[in-house]
Amino acid sequence: MKLLVLGINYAPEMIGTAVYTTGMAEAMAEQGHDVSVVTAVPSYPGWKIFDGWPRFGYRSVRTDGGPRVIYCPLYVPARPTGVKRILHYISFAATAAPCMLWYGIRYSPDTVFVAAPSMLSAPIGWLVARLTGAKCWLHIQDFEVEAAFATGLLKKKSLIGRAAEKFERWILRRFDRVSAISAPMLRKLREKGVPEDRAYELRNWADLNRITPMPKDSGMREELGITTPLMALYSGNLAHKQGLEILPKVARNLAHRPDLTIAICGDGPLAQPLREMSADLPNIRFFPLQPVEKLSALLGAADVHLLPQIAGAADLVLPSKLTNMLASGRPVIATAESGTALADEVRGCGRVVAPGDTKALATAIEALVDDPDLRTDLGREARVRAFERWDGDRILSRFASEMNRMTGDAVLPAWRMGTMNKEVSE
Repeated sequence: MKLLVLGINYAPEMIGTAVYTTGMAEAMAEQGHDVSVVTAVPSYPGWKIFDGWPRFGYRSVRTDGGPRVIYCPLYVPARPTGVKRILHYISFAATAAPCMLWYGIRYSPDTVFVAAPSMLSAPIGWLVARLTGAKCWLHIQDFEVEAAFATGLLKKKSLIGRAAEKFERWILRRFDRVSAISAPMLRKLREKGVPEDRAYELRNWADLNRITPMPKDSGMREELGITTPLMALYSGNLAHKQGLEILPKVARNLAHRPDLTIAICGDGPLAQPLREMSADLPNIRFFPLQPVEKLSALLGAADVHLLPQIAGAADLVLPSKLTNMLASGRPVIATAESGTALADEVRGCGRVVAPGDTKALATAIEALVDDPDLRTDLGREARVRAFERWDGDRILSRFASEMNRMTGDAVLPAWRMGTMNKEVSE
Protein backbone atom coordinates (compact mmCIF):
# COMPACT_ATOMS: atom_id res chain seq x y z
CA MET A 1 0.00 0.00 0.00
CA LYS A 2 1.09 3.56 -0.71
CA LEU A 3 0.19 5.80 2.23
CA LEU A 4 0.39 9.61 2.27
CA VAL A 5 0.17 11.19 5.74
CA LEU A 6 -0.59 14.84 6.49
CA GLY A 7 -0.24 16.18 10.03
CA ILE A 8 1.17 19.29 11.66
CA ASN A 9 2.88 17.37 14.50
CA TYR A 10 5.56 14.71 13.98
CA ALA A 11 8.93 13.60 15.39
CA PRO A 12 11.22 15.06 16.67
CA GLU A 13 8.37 16.51 18.77
CA MET A 14 8.20 14.22 21.81
CA ILE A 15 4.66 14.53 23.19
CA GLY A 16 1.05 14.74 22.08
CA THR A 17 -0.18 13.99 18.59
CA ALA A 18 3.34 13.74 17.16
CA VAL A 19 4.01 10.52 19.08
CA TYR A 20 1.06 8.72 17.51
CA THR A 21 1.28 10.07 13.97
CA THR A 22 4.97 9.15 13.97
CA GLY A 23 4.32 5.73 15.50
CA MET A 24 1.61 4.93 12.99
CA ALA A 25 3.69 6.01 9.98
CA GLU A 26 6.75 4.08 11.14
CA ALA A 27 4.72 0.97 11.95
CA MET A 28 3.17 0.98 8.47
CA ALA A 29 6.62 1.40 6.91
CA GLU A 30 7.95 -1.50 8.99
CA GLN A 31 5.15 -3.66 7.58
CA GLY A 32 6.47 -2.96 4.07
CA HIS A 33 4.12 -0.16 3.04
CA ASP A 34 5.39 2.85 1.08
CA VAL A 35 4.83 5.79 3.44
CA SER A 36 5.25 9.51 2.77
CA VAL A 37 4.64 12.20 5.41
CA VAL A 38 4.01 15.93 5.01
CA THR A 39 4.38 17.75 8.32
CA ALA A 40 5.57 21.03 9.86
CA VAL A 41 8.94 21.99 11.24
CA PRO A 42 8.85 21.08 14.96
CA SER A 43 7.66 23.71 17.44
CA TYR A 44 5.44 21.92 19.99
CA PRO A 45 4.83 22.29 22.91
CA GLY A 46 6.96 25.41 23.42
CA TRP A 47 5.53 27.33 20.44
CA LYS A 48 9.05 27.97 19.22
CA ILE A 49 10.75 26.37 16.22
CA PHE A 50 13.34 23.89 17.43
CA ASP A 51 16.99 24.91 17.23
CA GLY A 52 18.65 23.88 13.99
CA TRP A 53 15.43 23.82 11.96
CA PRO A 54 14.70 26.27 9.11
CA ARG A 55 12.23 29.08 9.80
CA PHE A 56 11.33 29.68 6.17
CA GLY A 57 12.57 26.69 4.16
CA TYR A 58 11.58 23.05 3.71
CA ARG A 59 13.55 20.04 4.90
CA SER A 60 13.32 16.48 3.58
CA VAL A 61 14.32 13.45 5.68
CA ARG A 62 14.40 9.73 4.82
CA THR A 63 15.75 6.95 7.00
CA ASP A 64 16.52 3.47 5.71
CA GLY A 65 13.25 1.61 5.36
CA GLY A 66 11.29 4.36 7.10
CA PRO A 67 8.84 6.98 5.85
CA ARG A 68 10.01 9.79 3.58
CA VAL A 69 9.20 12.99 5.50
CA ILE A 70 9.07 16.58 4.32
CA TYR A 71 8.92 19.35 6.93
CA CYS A 72 7.14 22.56 5.88
CA PRO A 73 7.65 26.08 7.28
CA LEU A 74 4.81 27.79 9.11
CA TYR A 75 3.93 30.76 11.29
CA VAL A 76 4.52 30.01 14.99
CA PRO A 77 3.13 32.61 17.41
CA ALA A 78 4.99 33.11 20.68
CA ARG A 79 1.65 33.56 22.46
CA PRO A 80 -1.01 31.44 20.74
CA THR A 81 -4.33 33.26 21.07
CA GLY A 82 -7.40 31.96 19.23
CA VAL A 83 -6.84 34.06 16.10
CA LYS A 84 -3.09 33.39 16.08
CA ARG A 85 -3.71 29.63 16.31
CA ILE A 86 -5.95 29.85 13.27
CA LEU A 87 -3.22 31.73 11.37
CA HIS A 88 -0.73 29.09 12.55
CA TYR A 89 -2.89 26.30 11.09
CA ILE A 90 -3.67 28.22 7.89
CA SER A 91 0.04 28.83 7.27
CA PHE A 92 0.73 25.08 7.54
CA ALA A 93 -2.12 24.25 5.17
CA ALA A 94 -0.71 26.75 2.66
CA THR A 95 2.90 25.50 2.77
CA ALA A 96 1.87 21.83 2.88
CA ALA A 97 -0.48 22.06 -0.13
CA PRO A 98 2.18 22.01 -2.89
CA CYS A 99 4.01 19.12 -1.17
CA MET A 100 0.80 17.12 -0.88
CA LEU A 101 -0.02 17.71 -4.54
CA TRP A 102 3.51 16.72 -5.57
CA TYR A 103 3.50 13.55 -3.50
CA GLY A 104 0.01 12.74 -4.76
CA ILE A 105 1.10 13.00 -8.39
CA ARG A 106 4.55 11.47 -7.86
CA TYR A 107 3.61 8.46 -5.74
CA SER A 108 -0.12 7.92 -6.49
CA PRO A 109 -1.14 6.98 -2.92
CA ASP A 110 -3.78 4.38 -2.16
CA THR A 111 -4.77 6.17 1.05
CA VAL A 112 -4.38 9.73 2.31
CA PHE A 113 -4.37 9.94 6.12
CA VAL A 114 -4.94 13.34 7.76
CA ALA A 115 -4.27 13.82 11.50
CA ALA A 116 -6.19 16.60 13.24
CA PRO A 117 -5.31 18.96 14.67
CA SER A 118 -5.45 20.78 12.45
CA MET A 119 -8.79 20.40 10.70
CA LEU A 120 -7.89 23.38 8.50
CA SER A 121 -5.45 21.20 6.53
CA ALA A 122 -8.04 18.44 6.01
CA PRO A 123 -9.39 19.87 2.70
CA ILE A 124 -5.88 19.53 1.21
CA GLY A 125 -5.78 15.83 2.07
CA TRP A 126 -9.32 15.29 0.81
CA LEU A 127 -8.56 17.07 -2.48
CA VAL A 128 -5.39 15.05 -3.12
CA ALA A 129 -7.31 11.84 -2.43
CA ARG A 130 -10.03 12.80 -4.88
CA LEU A 131 -7.53 13.78 -7.57
CA THR A 132 -5.61 10.51 -7.24
CA GLY A 133 -8.52 8.14 -6.59
CA ALA A 134 -7.16 7.33 -3.13
CA LYS A 135 -9.28 6.68 -0.09
CA CYS A 136 -9.16 9.43 2.53
CA TRP A 137 -9.00 8.93 6.30
CA LEU A 138 -9.38 11.73 8.86
CA HIS A 139 -8.17 11.06 12.42
CA ILE A 140 -9.46 13.29 15.22
CA GLN A 141 -7.19 13.60 18.25
CA ASP A 142 -9.44 16.25 19.76
CA PHE A 143 -12.43 18.29 18.70
CA GLU A 144 -10.44 21.47 18.40
CA VAL A 145 -13.41 23.75 17.68
CA GLU A 146 -15.31 22.70 20.81
CA ALA A 147 -12.08 22.66 22.82
CA ALA A 148 -11.48 26.27 21.72
CA PHE A 149 -14.97 27.15 22.96
CA ALA A 150 -14.38 25.33 26.27
CA THR A 151 -11.08 27.12 26.93
CA GLY A 152 -12.32 30.53 25.81
CA LEU A 153 -10.00 30.80 22.80
CA LEU A 154 -13.06 31.21 20.57
CA LYS A 155 -16.55 32.53 21.28
CA LYS A 156 -19.27 30.12 20.14
CA LYS A 157 -21.56 32.86 18.83
CA SER A 158 -18.83 34.90 17.15
CA LEU A 159 -18.52 35.02 13.38
CA ILE A 160 -15.34 32.92 13.51
CA GLY A 161 -16.93 30.46 15.95
CA ARG A 162 -20.01 29.87 13.79
CA ALA A 163 -17.87 29.53 10.66
CA ALA A 164 -15.59 27.03 12.41
CA GLU A 165 -18.56 24.82 13.39
CA LYS A 166 -19.97 24.83 9.86
CA PHE A 167 -16.58 24.03 8.36
CA GLU A 168 -16.04 21.15 10.79
CA ARG A 169 -19.37 19.52 9.94
CA TRP A 170 -18.78 20.00 6.21
CA ILE A 171 -15.35 18.39 6.15
CA LEU A 172 -16.21 15.50 8.50
CA ARG A 173 -18.83 14.21 6.07
CA ARG A 174 -16.43 14.02 3.13
CA PHE A 175 -13.92 11.45 4.33
CA ASP A 176 -14.19 7.71 3.72
CA ARG A 177 -13.18 7.03 7.32
CA VAL A 178 -13.21 9.32 10.33
CA SER A 179 -11.55 7.98 13.46
CA ALA A 180 -11.40 9.24 17.02
CA ILE A 181 -9.61 8.08 20.13
CA SER A 182 -12.50 7.17 22.45
CA ALA A 183 -16.07 5.87 22.40
CA PRO A 184 -17.60 9.21 23.55
CA MET A 185 -15.74 10.95 20.73
CA LEU A 186 -17.20 8.43 18.28
CA ARG A 187 -20.68 9.29 19.56
CA LYS A 188 -19.91 12.94 18.98
CA LEU A 189 -18.83 12.14 15.41
CA ARG A 190 -22.22 10.60 14.75
CA GLU A 191 -23.89 13.68 16.26
CA LYS A 192 -21.94 15.75 13.74
CA GLY A 193 -23.26 13.71 10.81
CA VAL A 194 -20.60 11.02 10.29
CA PRO A 195 -22.34 7.73 9.34
CA GLU A 196 -21.67 4.88 11.76
CA ASP A 197 -20.10 2.68 9.06
CA ARG A 198 -17.48 5.38 8.40
CA ALA A 199 -16.53 5.94 12.06
CA TYR A 200 -13.66 3.99 13.63
CA GLU A 201 -12.08 4.01 17.09
CA LEU A 202 -8.32 4.43 16.75
CA ARG A 203 -7.02 4.72 20.27
CA ASN A 204 -3.76 6.24 21.26
CA TRP A 205 -1.47 3.61 22.70
CA ALA A 206 1.26 2.94 25.19
CA ASP A 207 4.70 1.69 24.21
CA LEU A 208 4.64 -1.20 26.66
CA ASN A 209 8.17 -2.26 25.76
CA ARG A 210 9.66 1.18 26.37
CA ILE A 211 7.51 2.24 29.35
CA THR A 212 7.78 -0.32 32.15
CA PRO A 213 7.31 -0.15 35.94
CA MET A 214 10.56 1.00 37.48
CA PRO A 215 11.76 1.41 41.09
CA LYS A 216 11.48 4.89 42.54
CA ASP A 217 15.19 4.85 43.35
CA SER A 218 16.24 4.45 39.68
CA GLY A 219 18.29 7.65 39.96
CA MET A 220 15.83 10.01 38.24
CA ARG A 221 14.81 11.77 41.46
CA GLU A 222 18.44 12.35 42.31
CA GLU A 223 19.03 13.68 38.78
CA LEU A 224 16.12 16.10 39.16
CA GLY A 225 17.27 17.15 42.63
CA ILE A 226 14.11 15.98 44.40
CA THR A 227 14.95 14.98 47.97
CA THR A 228 11.49 14.47 49.48
CA PRO A 229 10.38 10.84 49.98
CA LEU A 230 7.09 11.43 48.10
CA MET A 231 6.46 12.89 44.64
CA ALA A 232 3.32 13.66 42.61
CA LEU A 233 4.06 14.22 38.91
CA TYR A 234 2.46 16.00 35.98
CA SER A 235 4.39 15.52 32.73
CA GLY A 236 3.23 16.91 29.38
CA ASN A 237 1.97 19.98 27.57
CA LEU A 238 1.38 23.07 29.70
CA ALA A 239 -1.74 24.48 28.03
CA HIS A 240 -5.15 25.83 28.96
CA LYS A 241 -7.31 22.76 28.31
CA GLN A 242 -5.33 20.80 30.93
CA GLY A 243 -6.66 22.93 33.77
CA LEU A 244 -3.17 23.13 35.24
CA GLU A 245 -3.88 26.34 37.17
CA ILE A 246 -5.21 24.06 39.92
CA LEU A 247 -1.75 22.64 40.70
CA PRO A 248 -0.25 25.70 42.44
CA LYS A 249 -3.46 25.94 44.48
CA VAL A 250 -3.14 22.27 45.44
CA ALA A 251 0.50 22.82 46.39
CA ARG A 252 -0.61 25.63 48.67
CA ASN A 253 -3.17 23.29 50.27
CA LEU A 254 -0.41 20.72 50.84
CA ALA A 255 2.15 23.15 52.24
CA HIS A 256 1.94 21.29 55.56
CA ARG A 257 3.53 18.23 53.88
CA PRO A 258 7.29 18.83 53.72
CA ASP A 259 7.70 15.19 52.65
CA LEU A 260 5.89 15.75 49.31
CA THR A 261 7.01 17.47 46.09
CA ILE A 262 4.66 18.29 43.21
CA ALA A 263 6.78 18.05 40.05
CA ILE A 264 5.69 19.65 36.78
CA CYS A 265 7.67 18.48 33.77
CA GLY A 266 6.85 20.10 30.42
CA ASP A 267 6.54 23.21 28.32
CA GLY A 268 3.81 25.28 26.69
CA PRO A 269 1.88 28.56 26.87
CA LEU A 270 1.14 28.19 30.59
CA ALA A 271 4.74 27.51 31.65
CA GLN A 272 5.54 31.07 32.73
CA PRO A 273 2.14 31.84 34.34
CA LEU A 274 2.39 28.62 36.38
CA ARG A 275 5.88 29.52 37.53
CA GLU A 276 4.66 32.95 38.61
CA MET A 277 1.71 31.41 40.51
CA SER A 278 4.15 29.07 42.30
CA ALA A 279 6.94 31.53 43.06
CA ASP A 280 6.46 31.34 46.84
CA LEU A 281 5.79 27.59 47.02
CA PRO A 282 8.83 25.44 47.86
CA ASN A 283 6.86 22.20 47.41
CA ILE A 284 6.29 22.64 43.66
CA ARG A 285 9.14 22.21 41.16
CA PHE A 286 9.38 22.75 37.39
CA PHE A 287 11.48 20.76 34.92
CA PRO A 288 11.87 20.67 31.13
CA LEU A 289 10.54 17.81 29.06
CA GLN A 290 12.77 14.77 29.42
CA PRO A 291 14.12 12.89 26.39
CA VAL A 292 12.27 9.75 25.31
CA GLU A 293 14.97 7.45 26.63
CA LYS A 294 14.41 8.85 30.15
CA LEU A 295 10.59 8.82 30.05
CA SER A 296 10.15 5.43 31.73
CA ALA A 297 12.49 6.42 34.57
CA LEU A 298 10.70 9.77 34.97
CA LEU A 299 7.24 8.21 35.17
CA GLY A 300 8.52 5.52 37.51
CA ALA A 301 9.97 8.14 39.85
CA ALA A 302 6.45 9.30 40.76
CA ASP A 303 4.33 7.93 43.57
CA VAL A 304 1.19 9.20 41.81
CA HIS A 305 0.48 10.85 38.45
CA LEU A 306 -1.66 13.98 38.18
CA LEU A 307 -3.96 14.47 35.20
CA PRO A 308 -5.96 17.71 35.50
CA GLN A 309 -8.59 18.53 32.87
CA ILE A 310 -10.99 21.46 32.64
CA ALA A 311 -14.73 20.90 32.94
CA GLY A 312 -16.35 20.27 29.57
CA ALA A 313 -13.21 18.97 27.84
CA ALA A 314 -13.10 15.35 29.02
CA ASP A 315 -15.13 14.03 26.09
CA LEU A 316 -13.58 16.38 23.53
CA VAL A 317 -10.09 14.94 24.02
CA LEU A 318 -8.69 11.94 25.87
CA PRO A 319 -5.24 13.04 27.08
CA SER A 320 -2.56 11.07 25.26
CA LYS A 321 -0.29 11.21 28.31
CA LEU A 322 -2.69 8.84 30.14
CA THR A 323 -1.44 5.82 28.18
CA ASN A 324 2.13 6.02 29.46
CA MET A 325 0.99 6.96 32.97
CA LEU A 326 -0.89 3.66 33.14
CA ALA A 327 1.96 1.74 31.52
CA SER A 328 4.34 3.00 34.24
CA GLY A 329 2.41 1.06 36.87
CA ARG A 330 1.57 4.09 39.01
CA PRO A 331 -1.91 5.28 40.09
CA VAL A 332 -3.44 8.29 38.33
CA ILE A 333 -5.48 11.08 39.91
CA ALA A 334 -7.61 12.83 37.26
CA THR A 335 -10.05 15.73 37.38
CA ALA A 336 -13.09 14.77 35.30
CA GLU A 337 -16.84 14.58 35.51
CA SER A 338 -18.32 11.17 36.31
CA GLY A 339 -19.30 9.21 33.19
CA THR A 340 -16.76 10.87 30.87
CA ALA A 341 -14.22 8.86 28.91
CA LEU A 342 -11.36 10.07 31.12
CA ALA A 343 -13.18 9.13 34.33
CA ASP A 344 -14.02 5.68 32.96
CA GLU A 345 -10.42 5.01 31.96
CA VAL A 346 -8.98 6.04 35.34
CA ARG A 347 -11.55 4.42 37.61
CA GLY A 348 -10.13 1.30 39.23
CA CYS A 349 -6.49 2.31 38.75
CA GLY A 350 -6.53 5.70 40.43
CA ARG A 351 -8.88 8.38 41.70
CA VAL A 352 -11.24 10.83 39.97
CA VAL A 353 -12.27 14.18 41.44
CA ALA A 354 -14.39 17.00 40.07
CA PRO A 355 -12.65 19.50 37.75
CA GLY A 356 -11.53 22.62 39.56
CA ASP A 357 -12.03 21.17 43.05
CA THR A 358 -8.74 22.10 44.70
CA LYS A 359 -9.57 20.63 48.10
CA ALA A 360 -10.74 17.30 46.66
CA LEU A 361 -7.59 16.95 44.54
CA ALA A 362 -5.33 17.76 47.49
CA THR A 363 -7.20 15.26 49.66
CA ALA A 364 -6.92 12.54 47.00
CA ILE A 365 -3.16 13.11 46.66
CA GLU A 366 -2.64 12.99 50.40
CA ALA A 367 -4.74 9.84 50.81
CA LEU A 368 -2.78 7.95 48.15
CA VAL A 369 0.72 9.01 49.17
CA ASP A 370 -0.10 7.93 52.72
CA ASP A 371 -1.27 4.46 51.67
CA PRO A 372 1.58 2.57 49.93
CA ASP A 373 -0.37 -0.71 49.79
CA LEU A 374 -3.27 0.96 47.96
CA ARG A 375 -0.83 2.69 45.61
CA THR A 376 0.72 -0.67 44.79
CA ASP A 377 -2.67 -2.27 44.09
CA LEU A 378 -3.87 0.62 41.90
CA GLY A 379 -0.54 0.77 40.07
CA ARG A 380 -0.69 -2.95 39.33
CA GLU A 381 -4.20 -2.50 37.90
CA ALA A 382 -2.96 0.47 35.84
CA ARG A 383 -0.34 -1.71 34.16
CA VAL A 384 -2.91 -4.45 33.51
CA ARG A 385 -5.27 -1.89 31.97
CA ALA A 386 -2.50 -0.59 29.74
CA PHE A 387 -2.11 -4.10 28.32
CA GLU A 388 -5.86 -4.67 28.00
CA ARG A 389 -6.83 -1.36 26.38
CA TRP A 390 -3.70 0.45 25.20
CA ASP A 391 -1.36 -2.14 23.70
CA GLY A 392 0.22 -0.48 20.67
CA ASP A 393 0.89 -3.69 18.75
CA ARG A 394 -2.76 -4.75 18.84
CA ILE A 395 -4.14 -1.27 18.16
CA LEU A 396 -1.88 -0.73 15.14
CA SER A 397 -2.52 -4.24 13.81
CA ARG A 398 -6.28 -3.63 13.82
CA PHE A 399 -5.75 -0.22 12.22
CA ALA A 400 -3.65 -1.70 9.41
CA SER A 401 -6.33 -4.33 8.75
CA GLU A 402 -9.05 -1.68 8.61
CA MET A 403 -7.01 0.49 6.26
CA ASN A 404 -6.34 -2.49 3.97
CA ARG A 405 -10.05 -3.30 3.95
CA MET A 406 -10.98 0.28 3.12
CA THR A 407 -8.32 0.59 0.42
CA GLY A 408 -9.57 -2.61 -1.22
CA ASP A 409 -12.77 -0.78 -2.09
CA ALA A 410 -10.96 2.04 -3.90
CA VAL A 411 -11.93 2.99 -7.46
CA LEU A 412 -8.99 4.48 -9.34
CA PRO A 413 -9.43 7.44 -11.71
CA ALA A 414 -8.86 6.89 -15.40
CA TRP A 415 -5.41 8.54 -15.43
CA ARG A 416 -4.14 6.17 -12.74
CA MET A 417 -5.60 3.13 -14.48
CA GLY A 418 -3.73 4.17 -17.60
CA THR A 419 -0.49 4.54 -15.66
CA MET A 420 -0.89 1.12 -14.06
CA ASN A 421 -1.70 -0.53 -17.39
CA LYS A 422 1.42 1.02 -18.89
CA GLU A 423 3.56 -0.27 -16.01
CA VAL A 424 2.12 -3.78 -16.43
CA SER A 425 2.72 -3.83 -20.19
CA GLU A 426 6.30 -2.73 -19.71
